[in-house]
Amino acid sequence: MDSSGPITQGSPSRYQNVVVMRHGDRMDNFVPLWVSTATRPWDPPLFESGLTRALVTGRNLRKNLGFPIHRVFVSPFLRCVQTSVEVISGLFALVDDPNALTSGGGSVPIDTSKVKVSIEYGLCEMLNNEAIRPQSAPRDGEFGFKVSELEALFPAGTVDRSVEPVYNEMPKWPEQVSQSRNRYAHVVKALADKYPTENLLLVTHGEGVGVALSEFMKGVTVYEVEYCAYALLKRPIFNIDESYTAGEFQVETHRGHTGIRYIPLGPTITDEDEGTK
Repeated sequence: MDSSGPITQGSPSRYQNVVVMRHGDRMDNFVPLWVSTATRPWDPPLFESGLTRALVTGRNLRKNLGFPIHRVFVSPFLRCVQTSVEVISGLFALVDDPNALTSGGGSVPIDTSKVKVSIEYGLCEMLNNEAIRPQSAPRDGEFGFKVSELEALFPAGTVDRSVEPVYNEMPKWPEQVSQSRNRYAHVVKALADKYPTENLLLVTHGEGVGVALSEFMKGVTVYEVEYCAYALLKRPIFNIDESYTAGEFQVETHRGHTGIRYIPLGPTITDEDEGTK
């Protein structure tokens, strides 16, 4: 897969779409005392409203995207895993019945033949006190994720254990903010390049979504990313001499709601929020 340069001739054989999404509402932002008794205070689950938001977001994506999602990559943090379970339930429900899409917890019957899921360490939270509160961070810098336990949370039949991750282990604590941002940009491109004929959903953290927008929409600074907000990226794929070559990613800002607010390099503040609250 070659994505090293612009394509100037020929028509694309297809387009690749990548949705980069933030997790839903996290427990410790709604129940502050949760941290005081948690065994893993750096890894809060979703609050009830986060489960609902993720499920509804998945259902809205099913209706509005206009293309299928083939593969999902997820940060190992519990809130991202739980978000992806609910989004998958909304996206791939066997019955498109609003009453059947309110139970949450991954209990909605889905078509497991249409999607594969993998944990990707490179999509994890920024590993510094900019993102992880000092009172919650592990003192030894070890986050103790057990991939097999996380994989067990996904719907049966969806986990693809044959995938070679971009990051085989967690980044080292503490990361510089610039290192984290470079990591997010690299992982988005690397995962897309590995699967050029598939559309991807990447479930990550606010900074990762912000980078996905600012990396491919030059000249902007993201200042807010709401829960379950997402950036939608699209690029042409060319089949040349029996190999795939990719064009540049463009940010699709006109489809659905993104929940991302950013400031362009100029006097005007642009608000791309269209009703995710």
